[in-house]
Amino acid sequence: MTPAVRLCPMPMTESPGRVLAFIPNWLGDVAMCTPALRALARRFPDRALIAAGRRSACELVKGLPWLRSAVPIPAQPGIAAMLALRKALRGPGAMLAVVFPHSFRAALAAWVSGAEVRLGYVRDGRSWLLTHNVLPYREDGAIVPVYMGREYLDLVKTIGCEDDGEGLELAAEPEAVEQIRARLEGEGPLVAVAPGAAFGPSKRWPPERYAAVIDQLHDEAGARLVLVTGPGEEDTRDAVLSAARYPVIVADGGHPTIDTLKATLALADLLIGNDSGPRHVAIAFKKPVICIMGPTSPRYSAGPYETGEVLRVDVDCGPCQKPECATDFRCMTRIAPETVVAAALRHLPAKR
Repeated sequence: MTPAVRLCPMPMTESPGRVLAFIPNWLGDVAMCTPALRALARRFPDRALIAAGRRSACELVKGLPWLRSAVPIPAQPGIAAMLALRKALRGPGAMLAVVFPHSFRAALAAWVSGAEVRLGYVRDGRSWLLTHNVLPYREDGAIVPVYMGREYLDLVKTIGCEDDGEGLELAAEPEAVEQIRARLEGEGPLVAVAPGAAFGPSKRWPPERYAAVIDQLHDEAGARLVLVTGPGEEDTRDAVLSAARYPVIVADGGHPTIDTLKATLALADLLIGNDSGPRHVAIAFKKPVICIMGPTSPRYSAGPYETGEVLRVDVDCGPCQKPECATDFRCMTRIAPETVVAAALRHLPAKR
């Protein structure tokens, strides 16, 4: 299943002076976008590839060797912010803008940038802001979910970009890695635990179950456990810490940043977490992931690059795609800590 181009392909007689990529908002989607970004860089090797997106998204792609720079965009820019953005994004020469998010606002920012060619999917009533519209995936006339990494690659494929098959890619700052490494000293495999999820509480496996997994992995594998949480997840972090019998490392000192997230997952042997951003960040660092998945469709996130296991149970009310559960949370509570531990042990080195 491949998306269809509504307008004629972009003329390639003259390469664009710059390539501007409007990247997704959610960290997991940003990580899944990196193969398409790399394909753009390979397609236009002599042109500057510039990412534009929320500050956290720009911080996530920072350090990638084929990315020239990243321009932060406010979450809800007003007129003054749009004018400032126009100045920051405009430059000499013809320019291609690829709009990866589905939002109207992202297409408007591309239009403001002055790019001669603006490519994106036909969503959210924004087709008039784009010069090249691509139809979304449909089955029987209805838009259907598809692995986001594939969606992004198929978008740039319409302008001649090819997938190199290398998968997701991120870079950790060396200084941040060394700082985190010093806080993680010890014996045994290093297991990162990510109990949060920005989408909503329906995607969060209960904290006391994460604590039970932490205790069992400490006993059975001699593992060191490091907690990975983001801003606004303090309550979840504290609930796990208070329920666990063994000490858990908080490598970021309770002050999470994108740099500390990348550094921690770059050093970990395994990640255990919900279907959230850290899952795909870990995949980008070629780490196995034990993903506890509840209300969301695996079709959005099940890609060919992941190692580890996705744990989910089929329930009559799912996948509901709702941020809050309207029933009894059965899609998550039917996944037992023992199931998660067994999966983790299959992907960890044996205790010495």
